[in-house]
Order: sequence, then structure tokens, then C-alpha cells
Amino acid sequence: MGWRGILGFDYGVVQGPLGPDISGPELVAAVANAGGIGILRAPDWEAPEYLRELIQETKTLTNKPFGVGIVLAFPHKENIKAILDEGVALLHVSWGEYPRELVSEAHQAGVKVIHQVGSFEDAEKAKIAGVDAIIVQGREAGGHIIGQDGLIPLLPRVVDLVSDCDIPVIAAGGIVDGRGYVAALALGAQGVCLGTRFVATVESFAHPSYKQKLLEFDKTEYTNVFGRSRWPGAPHRVLQTRFFIDRRHLPVHENEENQPVIGHSVIHGMKKDIRRFSGTVPNATTMGDIDSMVMYAGQGVALIREILPAGEVVKRLVEESQSIIQQQFS
Repeated sequence: MGWRGILGFDYGVVQGPLGPDISGPELVAAVANAGGIGILRAPDWEAPEYLRELIQETKTLTNKPFGVGIVLAFPHKENIKAILDEGVALLHVSWGEYPRELVSEAHQAGVKVIHQVGSFEDAEKAKIAGVDAIIVQGREAGGHIIGQDGLIPLLPRVVDLVSDCDIPVIAAGGIVDGRGYVAALALGAQGVCLGTRFVATVESFAHPSYKQKLLEFDKTEYTNVFGRSRWPGAPHRVLQTRFFIDRRHLPVHENEENQPVIGHSVIHGMKKDIRRFSGTVPNATTMGDIDSMVMYAGQGVALIREILPAGEVVKRLVEESQSIIQQQFS
């Protein structure tokens, strides 16, 4: 399989499902072709036929296996049916429970299930459900954050939890390079999941201005001011852009619904208005006041210094990790 391969893939490098459509076919295929685990992000509404087309388009770009990510907090039953029918390698689920009977249904279709969690309690539920792998997301991560714990205290607890069964644990949150990979391995992980690092790649569908700001800004903040109406109770980590610093104390009774429209975007084939303080990051189609839109980023963003091809990100992670381990144990 190759160094640190998991779930039948060459390498234990997972590209997180970046919403709403930042991890499209080009990014996922590039990661898969490099031996990593690429994951599409499904729409946050029922769109099974569109999702089938997205999967089929990805298959034209790679003959390697890949996955699709579903946010369980949004409508998803028909989308998951399409994923199982298409026979992708992996189903990534988060923000909700995925019980044993649904995991068994995926297994019957030949699809493995990865559950992303942010707490020990949710990891226990995922273990009981019989998932094939667990991603442990620490509070250091960018975007919407499931739990309150940091990665370092939470990860080894989950590793110990599943030590009696064959469930690989994958670390997520603030990891962008080989040093972070090795640190995760030292804590017992068998792979790493990266989000922000893959946003800042050539194949990412993020707006060029968003990518550039990932290079320019090095501070993030845990907040809840974006997307309060659409996704209440879903805190997130964002770049401390000038807009955010000026407006981060949005009164608790306000949300994006009473804010002006500042741009427009096509998201998963649907035309969308973007209001100020909406939780929608700018993709490559977005027009308007880009600088005033949310820009998710993890705490490791300060270590990102260039926009790279996604395959090069995978290659460097593996080579840097191997080099560090060899130096430590030679």
C-alpha cells in the first residue's frame, strides 16, 4: 500500500470535504491521483441527480478511489442513496449520528464509512456503530467545529477507546505539514485530515482572493457570527480579516437575514445571494464584496506560505514525515 496507508489507500493523508463546494472534482481527483484520500462535498440539500453527475465527473479525472462527505445536520437521505448507488469508496459523515443499521447498509454497497467527531462521547457512538475509521477534529480546525476539545487531549483518548478493534483514527485540526503529521502519529493516529492546507491549492474551487488571504493572514478566531440563521449552534474558526475584526461583535439577536446582499455565487449549480455575515465562503464563481465574506481557516494557517498543486501537498506531507521519523530514529 505504501507508507502509512489506511483503508486501502496509499497514504494516510485525507483531504477534508470542504464546503460548500470547495472540494470539487478537480481537487478530489488530484489528491486521489497522488495516493491520498480525496473527498467531495455533497450539497447541503437533496440533489441526488446532481451529486451523481459530480461523482461521475470525478471518475473521469481519476481511476483511484475517493469519497463523498455528508453533513447530517442538513437533508441527506436521497444524497446518501446516490452515493451508495454510485459505489464510491468512502462515505464521510459529520454533525450527527450514523447508527449501525446505516453503516451496515453502506457496507452492503461496498462503501466504507468515516465518521468525523469532536468529542469522546461521539467517538463512542461511532465505535458502536461499527464505522471503518474515525476522524477526531480538534478545536484548532478551521470552518465549523464540532466539539470544544483541543486535538492533543482528545486524540489519544479516542485512540485508547478503539484500541480493542480495527478502527483507524485520523487526526484533524491545525495540521498543514509533515511536523503536524508526525505529531499526530506520536499521539496514536494512523492518518491526518487537512482542510485549510487543501483550500490553498491550485485545484481548490475557492475564490483566488480567499486563497491569497490564507497566505497573507496568520491569525484566526473561534466565533459564531457567521451563518447564525442557516446553521444555528455551529461555531466556526475564521481568518481575522479586516472585515471580521471590525464587525466581530455582532449582537446576539442579529443574523445574516437582516443584512444586505453583498454578492452572488453559483453553488453546486444553484444561483445564490450572499448576505453579509452569511456562512458561505466565496468560491471561484463568486462576485461582489469578497473581502467582507467569511473565510474559514484553521490555526495552522500561519504555516501556509504558497499555493501548491494538491498532489504536491500530499507528496510533501509524506516525504517530510518520513524524513523527520528517519532523523529521530537513525
